Amino acid sequence: MKKVFALLFAALLTIGLTACGTSGGSNGGNGGTPEKIIMGFVPSQDSDKIADTVKPLADKLGEELGIEVEGKVMTSYSALVEAMGSNQVQVGFLPAFGYVLANEKHNVEVILKSERYGSGTYKAQYVVRADSGIDSIEDMKDKTWAIPDLTSTSGFLFPAAQIMDKFEVKDVQSGFFKTTVEAGSHDSAIIAVYEGDADVATTFDDARTTVEEDYPDVMEKLKVVAYTDEIPNDTISVTEELDDEFVQKIKETFLSFNEDEEMIQIMNDVYSWDAIIEAEDKEYDVVRSTYEKFQESISVDDL
Repeated sequence: MKKVFALLFAALLTIGLTACGTSGGSNGGNGGTPEKIIMGFVPSQDSDKIADTVKPLADKLGEELGIEVEGKVMTSYSALVEAMGSNQVQVGFLPAFGYVLANEKHNVEVILKSERYGSGTYKAQYVVRADSGIDSIEDMKDKTWAIPDLTSTSGFLFPAAQIMDKFEVKDVQSGFFKTTVEAGSHDSAIIAVYEGDADVATTFDDARTTVEEDYPDVMEKLKVVAYTDEIPNDTISVTEELDDEFVQKIKETFLSFNEDEEMIQIMNDVYSWDAIIEAEDKEYDVVRSTYEKFQESISVDDL
């Protein structure tokens, strides 16, 4: 298998194998109210900044639930899926693809999702330097591609699937892009293009704003040249070990934060959430069908 798909396959394999060999967590699957839960986040931006920002959110959730809640920033999307599979994290802010993987492997359940600009869906964008001469996806052929993470819905899955369909290639890297850089977060992917380390980045719309404080001219220096189809927004998901009644309490508490300006501001600062709305598993079927394109591309002969 070519490099990108081999790395993706390895990441998915790690998620499955690690979870199978680990158990435990705050609740241990005994039902009822646990003494403590851990709320996991993924690095859409600088990890230290997220950790500091989400602490008041974790404290407020703990106050409302009557237990200790710890906010923990994971190193990657895959790491959060793995942590939820081993019940080391009980509440996860998972992107759509991460949720699909966690649901498939570990029966993680979506309970809520984000709302941005009045919508429960969004698009991935292709960002290039304004002076690059790249004006379409066709112009990106043989360029260097910066992605946040191999299990990022907007940063990898949907753009790669779109290119596979549009240009009839199985391997997006060797069949389309020249090189792929795994930047680690959406803002880092944007910065990679800004600083000339990559030609194009795929991120959520509009991730340029996340670096505007440090790069005031980013909106002028970088332009968006294309978008993917609609993607269901990122989730708040829970592990199967949590009691149904307690999950309902978590859900109601998060929904109550819509009336708390400080909490919504935190969600906006971290992930650009404008509100928290209810979600159902079936909304993520479009992500599952997109993921199937990659599964169909993986064969034993490729490895």
